[in-house]
Amino acid sequence: MHTTAIDPTEPRGDEIDRRKLLKCMAWVGTGLIWTFAGGVLTACDPIERFNGHKQADFSFAQISDSHIGFDKDPNHDVTATFQAAITKLNGAPTAPAFVLHTGDLSHLSKPEEFDTVDQGLRAAKTERIFYVPGEHDVFADNGQAFLGRYGKGTVGSGWQSFDYKGVHFVGLVNVLNLQAGGLGTLGQEQIAWLTKDLAGLATSTPVVVFAHVPLWMVYPQWGWGTDDGEQALGLLRRFGSVTVLNGHIHQIMQKVEGNITFHTARATAFPQPAPGTAPAPGPLNVPADQLRAMLGVTSVNYVENHGPLAIMDATLG
Repeated sequence: MHTTAIDPTEPRGDEIDRRKLLKCMAWVGTGLIWTFAGGVLTACDPIERFNGHKQADFSFAQISDSHIGFDKDPNHDVTATFQAAITKLNGAPTAPAFVLHTGDLSHLSKPEEFDTVDQGLRAAKTERIFYVPGEHDVFADNGQAFLGRYGKGTVGSGWQSFDYKGVHFVGLVNVLNLQAGGLGTLGQEQIAWLTKDLAGLATSTPVVVFAHVPLWMVYPQWGWGTDDGEQALGLLRRFGSVTVLNGHIHQIMQKVEGNITFHTARATAFPQPAPGTAPAPGPLNVPADQLRAMLGVTSVNYVENHGPLAIMDATLG
């Protein structure tokens, strides 16, 4: 099993109540802060937990779909909203242990776009950043520039896994060799690697999977799903706690299947239409004064083996 270990810090406390989560949502902005406490995965790092309240074991941040290089309606300055997300993350009294960027860092795979991403993320107050590509990051050269910048420590076409404080994280790449209609694909080589990666883990190990395109079929007519995602999900179903984080569709969608929770994040760049509400996917043109309301954040509270998730949404507007 290929893993990258991260030295953990001391555990701190227990789970977070709904009132603090609501305050957290207003604070976190266009990214997501995820915390673990006592086997509980919660989306957000609430403000009040730093004022004498119980603290989570650790937190990490998720940013997705920055699309640096995009300059059309509804957002002519995606760099500014990307930087705003980083500023929000840096405002946390305790920095996230690491950041996951779930793809489409760039819009056209240009070196100068990746340069802007790098410059922005260098300002992030975190120990490390992990990346998986979106289709906009790989279409120009089959992902070679992306891997050259962000592929250190990965295998194959950028697959990776690491362990942090008893949680196993897996980064998958499903934007190379897109299938008919734009569906993502993992490929047999990556699925074979995933089989070996998970084989030595106890079923009680919490697992977090992050990829760009959703692993479940959100809306296959628009390519919003992964053609062979079910093979990967079949490998994950034996675990008691699995969370799958994705971007790509630029909006909140959440699903629970047994012990697997799926969550797609909003973009930091622009919204997309809800499935089937437009002729095709793409930037949703909204008035400038409504844009921030479309770039908000959802909070998801997951308690292992305690039924469905508690989902709470908040916007920037």
